[in-house]
Amino acid sequence: MSGQEVMRQFHFAVRARGRREIVPGPKPVEPVTGDGRVLRVVRLMALAVHFDGLIRAGAIRDQAEAARLGHVSRARMTQVMNLLHLAPDLQLALLDLPRVHAGRDPLTETALRRIVAEPDWHVQRSLWRDAVGSAPARIDS
Repeated sequence: MSGQEVMRQFHFAVRARGRREIVPGPKPVEPVTGDGRVLRVVRLMALAVHFDGLIRAGAIRDQAEAARLGHVSRARMTQVMNLLHLAPDLQLALLDLPRVHAGRDPLTETALRRIVAEPDWHVQRSLWRDAVGSAPARIDS
């Protein structure tokens, strides 16, 4: 078999749980939209509000049941639900954050933990201004 060459196009696709798979053909081109993506911390805040509503309505018993339904640990569910300890105006400001168009999220749930742990809403607002002001993309809220 001398002088023969076989060439095929393929790409790697990411499947469930980060598993990579070789797929024949070129990689499909995803349409680019100018809308950007919602920050992860905004989605987590919305999830906390949703689960809180389910608990209050009696659809689920408690955070432990929410964790089971969400397939996360109880500790992680507590971290997410702690976002509800933010001052109401900060919760709204968080939900109104602009979308990200490229790169990493400028504000993370981990960065908000210090603010969430502060019981005084006046101090929370000061910490929020510091966190938002120091974010790489300068989030305006």
